This record gives sequence, structure tokens and C-alpha cells, in this order.
Amino acid sequence: MDIAWAQKWGGWTVHNEQMSYLPAFIAPARFTNPAAALAWVREIYDANIAHLREAMKRYVAGETLPGHVRACYPFVRVQTDTVARLNSSDSARLSYGFVAGPGRFETTLTRPDLYATYYLEQFTLLLANHEVALEVGTSTQPIPIHFSFAENDHIEGSLSAERRQLMRDVFDLPDLAAMDDGISNGTYQARPGESQPLSLFTAPRVDYSLHRLRHYTGTAPEYFQNFVLFTNYQFYIDEFVRLGHEAMANPNSEYMAFVEPGNVVTRRVGSAVALGDELGKVPPRLPQMPGYHLVRADRSGITMVNIGVGPANAKTITDHIAVLRPHAWIMLGHCAGLRNTQQLGDYVLAHGYVREDHVLDEELPLWVPIPALAEIQVALEAAVSDVTQLKGQELKRIMRTGTVASTDNRNWELLPDNGPQRRFSQSRAVALDMESATIAANGFRFRVPYGTLLCVSDKPLHGEIKLPGMANHFYRERVDQHLRIGMRAIELLRELGVDQLHSRKLRSFAEVAFQ
Repeated sequence: MDIAWAQKWGGWTVHNEQMSYLPAFIAPARFTNPAAALAWVREIYDANIAHLREAMKRYVAGETLPGHVRACYPFVRVQTDTVARLNSSDSARLSYGFVAGPGRFETTLTRPDLYATYYLEQFTLLLANHEVALEVGTSTQPIPIHFSFAENDHIEGSLSAERRQLMRDVFDLPDLAAMDDGISNGTYQARPGESQPLSLFTAPRVDYSLHRLRHYTGTAPEYFQNFVLFTNYQFYIDEFVRLGHEAMANPNSEYMAFVEPGNVVTRRVGSAVALGDELGKVPPRLPQMPGYHLVRADRSGITMVNIGVGPANAKTITDHIAVLRPHAWIMLGHCAGLRNTQQLGDYVLAHGYVREDHVLDEELPLWVPIPALAEIQVALEAAVSDVTQLKGQELKRIMRTGTVASTDNRNWELLPDNGPQRRFSQSRAVALDMESATIAANGFRFRVPYGTLLCVSDKPLHGEIKLPGMANHFYRERVDQHLRIGMRAIELLRELGVDQLHSRKLRSFAEVAFQ
């Protein structure tokens, strides 16, 4: 917050002739130590959040507050006068951690408790690559009151309808104009004199998605891991839950906890219960896209989300998980096999995508190619081999690499002119589903490494449709193996090292510095 625009007396501020109720001002400071910079971010954020929470408690209690309540996010800023990078051998191979050229770069920050490790890495790389100080201060971007509540804080629920309506006059509410994805989409243009972006997401955009994740998955953002599996069938979730509880019964498991919707936490046998575990409660019904988490201490465990059927859900959930900056996400699900040589239960490793899902057409034009990422492809193929114990031609017999088409029309085969069938044939597609292209495209858009491994569950072009008995047999036989392949792929990616994952294929030539 620029001290020049306001005259301050304690907690009061006169701003544009309107009385505001602000926290005590914390001056900006410059740092060459990344840990010290992070500590200052915490200081600013915690003070501003405490101010909002205290004001909200007073408002709920019926008090008249002394003006419009406002608190703002911290910011971090870096300025350099040269295109040169003074990077170490370790950071030189990374696709992030440096600004694109001379100029002033800035972003607002939120939840330093959740993003501490992430922020520390970004600060460290910026200092190593540019050897200029980081400036940390209080921005002029207000924190919406809704984003100040603690995880289990529901004090607003006791407000009357009239009192709730008056909140707009007393507090800052979420402003959608501050949350668009112009930076991610490559359409953002800074105004003259304005700083260039340092991160894909501003603090309000991050906070918005963190709240959406609670709503859609039924679990707190704190439990999400850096490797994510998506599926379009509950059968996979049932098996993941079984494996999760099996891991918790093993005192030597690499995973320390298993978390289910409602923040229900099961700790590894022999582990102590953590503070907050007791607050978990099985929900009366599952959320729209329930999330499950096999937790590791360094957040490199596995999150699995049942996104259901359709590209709209696939876009929605990846829009929000992207702000957590995962190291990879992979789609595991069922598909229609389009080739007569395929058998039910065969696997399809996507190396290209036909996008007829339409949900990302405005954000990511169809002329943008969605490339396969070598590290993900290699890990998935190796995982299939490890789990099935097949190699060479035997492996190729059950797994085909090819183009996957995704459509938003579940009944595409009923269209009278055979248009979709013709286009899928022209594209050389070997499989069809409704989600994979969306997840891959949003991975490309948000610079999150992505991959797809599908399992053929029917062949509508060849008269093999799902019948109840056949489907049940197929599910029992294949789901466990398919899921284990996905989990094995994540193990291989983890062993490879996450610094190898964030491909330059996902970065533009005028890219933000933050991973």
C-alpha cells in the first residue's frame, strides 16, 4: 500500500474523503535473503487477515464499525535492467525462476502458510538468477472478506438477511475483474507504467480457486498433493479408497495419511493424530467432484478426483487445481476404442488430441497444438510395463499410442450425417472420450505437465457396446490394474525429479517467472 495516498492515524485512514478502517501500516522492505522475504510476506498477510477477522467478529456481534473495513494482500516485486541471467548450473536447466527481460515485475501473494515451500523456491531462484533485491510490501489490492475466514470459521452464518446484505457497504467483496485468466491465456497487457506479472495467478484468483476446491471436492486445499489423478468413473475411486486404507494399515508406508471428503483423515498406523483431524466429518452426500488424498510429508503424494462425465467438469476442476501449481496431472478413465484391432481392456496412451469439447475455445484457440510431454509419456509406458510385466511386442499388443478425441456430445454416434465419425477418422484418432483433451489443454494453458492413459470399455463403431454383465466383468478385471499403473507412473515421475517435469514446451517466450 503506497503510504503517499493516505494519511493515517492508528487504525483509521482518510481515503478519498471516505473514512476507512485499516490495519496498522507495515512498510515495504527489500531482501536478498529468500527466507527473510517470505517471513515479511507472512507478517503482512497475517496482520491484514487478523484485522479482517476481528472486524468481522465485531460486525457479527452487532457493532457499528468505524468506517469501511479494508485490508490488502502482500506483494513481491523485482526490478532488473538487463536481459542477462546470473544463474547457477542447477537453475539454468529450469523453465522458470527468471523474468523475461528488463523491467519491473510484481504479483500479489496469499496464504503463505499453504504456499511457503513454493514461494521460498520462487524467491530463491529469482535472487540466484538476477542478483537483485526482492521488494515485499502491502499492495493496494483488497482482500475480500470471504477469503479471510479460517477453514472451519462460519461466523457469518449467524447473520440476519438484512445484516448480510449490508456487508457490501462495510467490507470488500470478491471482485471478478481482479480474477480473470488473462495472464495464463497470454492476453494480458500491462498498462503504461504498470508492473509486468510475476505469476500466472494474482492472490484474489488463487483465493477464489481455493474456496471452489473446498466446494467441489469436499476437502481442504491443504490436503491436495502435487501429483493428481483424474478419473471419470467411481470404480476407480472405490479402488483408490481401498488402496489408501491398505497403505494406512502398513506402518512402513511412504504415505502418512489418507484423506476423504469431509476432511476425514486416517493416519498411518502408529502415527499420532494431528491437530484438526478431529474436525473431519463424513458428509451426508458426496460433493460434485469428490477428492481423495494419499498424503506425503513433502506434498508429493497422490490426489485423486472423480470429475464425473463431461468436459465442463474437467475444465472446472483443473481451472481451480492449477492454482496449487501441481507437478503433473494425469487422466485415467474409460474410452471408446475406434479401431477394429482394439480389444476391450486395451490401453490407449494419448500422444495427440482432437478438441471437440468446446469448453476452452475462448481461452485456448483450436489452432494451438497440445504436444505430448516426453517425461509423462515415458513414465506411463514404463508403468504399464511394470504393472502388466509385458514388454516389447507383447506390451504393444495391449497398449496403443495415438490420438484421443474428446467430444461434448455423448451421443455423437447418433448424428445422421456421420460427420463426427468422418472427422475422427481423418484425425487418425484411436479413442474417444469426453474429458482427456480438456485436461490436457488446461494443463498446457496453465503450464501443468499432463498425460492421458485410457482403457477401452466399448467399441461403438464395431457393434461392441456396454452391456451390464460384460461391463461389470470388465470393471472388476481392469480397474485395479489401470489404477495401479497410474500410481506407478507417479512414483516414476517422483523418482525422476520434479525439476525435470516442467517442460519448456509449456512456457511462452514472454513468460512469468513463477513456476
